[in-house]
Amino acid sequence: MCNPEEAALLRLEEVFSATLAHVNSLVLQPLLPAAPDPSDPWGRECLRLLQQLHKSSQQLWEVTEESLHSLQERLRYPDSTGLESLLLLRGADRVLQAHIEYIESYTSCMVVQAFQKAAKRRSEYWRGQRKALRQLLSGVSSEGSVGASLGQALHQPLAHHVQQYVLLLLSLGDTIGEHHPTRELVVNAVTLFGNLQSFMKQELDQAVATQALWHTLRGRLRDVLCTPAHRLLQDSQDVPVTVAPLRAERVLLFDDALVLLQGHNVHTFDLKLVWVDPGQDGCTFHLLTPEEEFSFCAKDSQGQAVWQWKVTWAVHQALHGKKDFPVLGAGLEPSQPPDCRCAEYTFQAEGRLCQATYEGEWCRGRPHGKGTLKWPDGRNHVGNFCQGLEHGFGIRLLPQASEDKFDCYKCHWREGSMCGYGICEYSTDEVYKGYFQEGLRHGFGVLESGPQAPQPFRYTGHWERGQRSGYGIEEDGDRGERYIGMWQAGQRHGPGVMVTQAGVCYQGTFQADKTVGPGILLSEDDSLYEGTFTRDLTLMGKGKVTFPNGFTLEGSFGSGAGRGLHTQGVLDTAALPPDPSSTCKRIPYASVCLLVAGQLGVGAFPVESRWQGVYSPFRDFVCAGCPRDLQEALLGFDVQSSRELRRSQDYLSCERTHPEDSVGSMEDILEELLQHREPKALQLYLRKALSNSLHPLGKLLRTLMLTFQATYAGVGANKHLQELAQEEVKQHAQELWAAYRGLLRVALERKGQALEEDEDTETRDLQVHGLVLPLMLPSFYSELFTLYLLLHEREDSFYSQGIANLSLFPDTQLLEFLDVQKHLWPLKDLTLTSNQRYSLVRDKCFLSATECLQKIMTTVDPREKLEVLERTYGEIEGTVSRVLGREYKLPMDDLLPLLIYVVSRARIQHLGAEIHLIRDMMDPNHTGGLYDFLLTALESCYEHIQKEDMRLHRLPGHWHSRELW
Repeated sequence: MCNPEEAALLRLEEVFSATLAHVNSLVLQPLLPAAPDPSDPWGRECLRLLQQLHKSSQQLWEVTEESLHSLQERLRYPDSTGLESLLLLRGADRVLQAHIEYIESYTSCMVVQAFQKAAKRRSEYWRGQRKALRQLLSGVSSEGSVGASLGQALHQPLAHHVQQYVLLLLSLGDTIGEHHPTRELVVNAVTLFGNLQSFMKQELDQAVATQALWHTLRGRLRDVLCTPAHRLLQDSQDVPVTVAPLRAERVLLFDDALVLLQGHNVHTFDLKLVWVDPGQDGCTFHLLTPEEEFSFCAKDSQGQAVWQWKVTWAVHQALHGKKDFPVLGAGLEPSQPPDCRCAEYTFQAEGRLCQATYEGEWCRGRPHGKGTLKWPDGRNHVGNFCQGLEHGFGIRLLPQASEDKFDCYKCHWREGSMCGYGICEYSTDEVYKGYFQEGLRHGFGVLESGPQAPQPFRYTGHWERGQRSGYGIEEDGDRGERYIGMWQAGQRHGPGVMVTQAGVCYQGTFQADKTVGPGILLSEDDSLYEGTFTRDLTLMGKGKVTFPNGFTLEGSFGSGAGRGLHTQGVLDTAALPPDPSSTCKRIPYASVCLLVAGQLGVGAFPVESRWQGVYSPFRDFVCAGCPRDLQEALLGFDVQSSRELRRSQDYLSCERTHPEDSVGSMEDILEELLQHREPKALQLYLRKALSNSLHPLGKLLRTLMLTFQATYAGVGANKHLQELAQEEVKQHAQELWAAYRGLLRVALERKGQALEEDEDTETRDLQVHGLVLPLMLPSFYSELFTLYLLLHEREDSFYSQGIANLSLFPDTQLLEFLDVQKHLWPLKDLTLTSNQRYSLVRDKCFLSATECLQKIMTTVDPREKLEVLERTYGEIEGTVSRVLGREYKLPMDDLLPLLIYVVSRARIQHLGAEIHLIRDMMDPNHTGGLYDFLLTALESCYEHIQKEDMRLHRLPGHWHSRELW
């Protein structure tokens, strides 16, 4: 059964629906064509506002009709339709929103006096409608203006309707029990429409005050400030306040802006970018804005409280993007607006940000967090900010003179300048990847020309304040040259090595990009010149040439047009040619002269100081405790190419591969490190870490690989740089172990523990050569082994000739030729014919040892190569022990010929390069041990096979062809 209140609500909705329709036809419809001339800006604005009011009125009528329909259904079927079916209850928020939108549209028209202006255009028509308007309104004087009457006609029915809503809903609530299922819906509706009454009163009061304000302002100020959105909240003429240091004559607080009037000047501040700080005394408080700071001082504490309260609430309201409901403050203490917020602002003050627009996160008047800066000249910056400055990762686009060309900087920034790792792609197609400091290239970096550059180049090395300085490698693609050495102020300066595509090597001193003083020149055929040169390395002045055969020519050298190289000097032919079977390192005779001062570059560039620019950022990261915010800045990052970004600034973004995407956070890395400290687990951990380009150790290894390839690949693959390269690899292994130890120290410190005492040299060498070097050597092996191949090419060619000749011997003849004692031959118990014996021996004699030795070529690890050699030795001894039927330890006199036999049958290519690489890279702790003994034996075999009698030996003429099989 329905309540009387429901019937009263039905009648109320019927009357209000009819009234809305009547007001629409009597007032709103005639107002629209009567709007001011649309060619006038103010006229167009008034027309827009009236159209919006008409639309809001129509929406309010539709909601009222829907509410009316729900009441009719309830009264028609009371038993099957409950109270919850009423739109006023189940859709109270929707009904409320329709009323609020109408009120806001109405007050916007009221603020700019749209009713008065529209009525003025059709004054005769509206004078004829006075009677109809008086019938519609109650308590309205007939002497009032037409505009005021129109305003009352559009507002009074709504105010009356909402008042009746509240009264009837209160009565309805009294008629239902406390535990009725719809009780909560009724209470909610009463609260909402009661608040709506307060909201309407506040809106009308603000609109009236704002409308009255325009009459107090001069024409220009009124034109600047008068907008439909403005609502005056406080005026310093009502509650006096002074502002310092600006000394404003009048202060106006609107719901979206703070305005300071100073003569003809208007200073407007968006409330989204205003921060309120309470003052120290009871009469003052402070405001922060992006470019200004103000002190507001009232006459007394009450005035200060009013202004501070209203400004705080207005800021809070502006940040929420809608007006407070039910009223400003709602009787509560002002909620403190957040210090961090998002907004857009265009800077006006002179300086680097002048006319730049910032959109993003702010904190207390400064860009802080993620944001975008755009300048009118096309410069863009998107990234992280801290206290108003670029700080953290960011991308900067700088437009160039040519159309649609940009320099793109993807870097880490510190206090407004590039600092840390960055990737810069220039409009010239040059690319720089490396470190910055105070906006300049500083530390390690690689600068490379574009692929289509007329003079291609690449510099890999150190920088200081934007210039090449320190140790660096430059490759000149146009001249086919590579410079390895020291730089100063962007020029070659100090000791340096020049390598050409033709295989020529120069070592000397450079000053201001030119060679000065004496130097050393090594040609491809190992001829050596010591003396002075021209810039293009032409022999000039006093010097000495040492030829590969040992002859020397000492005197004065020069060249002239059409004359070629000419000399006056003394030729010495008394020197003996080098002995290729010498037991020292296989360095050509001419190069032996260099060993007095060290091989090329070794003495000039101490290995510990070459790549400090690569090691230092990692050390800084570890010393800082491995903080996440410095991980990318110090260790680098992977980022997509910005080629697309250059074409259009619309694609400006900061997308990049973050270390945590594949290896987890730094905390996870350190935790995993602590769980893998046992030898086997540590080896697995380091293998995994070094193979991951996003792990800190993997990043360090990748950078070291880059420097190694830049130095020794391509033009740098020169045999005279082998010593420089191999000591560099060993230094890298030491640094990687130190890097691991640094991470371990940080991981332990985070657990409140300390790393054990510093390692002694023996322990460190054991870990470096036994653990790190085998894991990292594959990354450098290709370039390094190539240098060993080139350096030992001549000896390996003699060795290959010896192997080729020895391979023609049948096994028994070879064993006999090598003076292997016959009781050691594996033929003792065979009862076979001669032919069968030869066939069997050729297939089986020391076969296991031969196959074992061949595996030395399948690994790059020096330790594993030595283990292969040890197993080969074991296989030889095992075979001999089986032949003798007892345990037998081979003395050197018996081992050497047997080992030569196995080596000759294994046919290992480039054995000389293999032996010297093993010798250089083996663990120093193995010196004097079994591995050292076996390697020495292998070296002796290698030297014996090179000897002339091995290379020139002819087979006995009486050998039968079947024996050769």
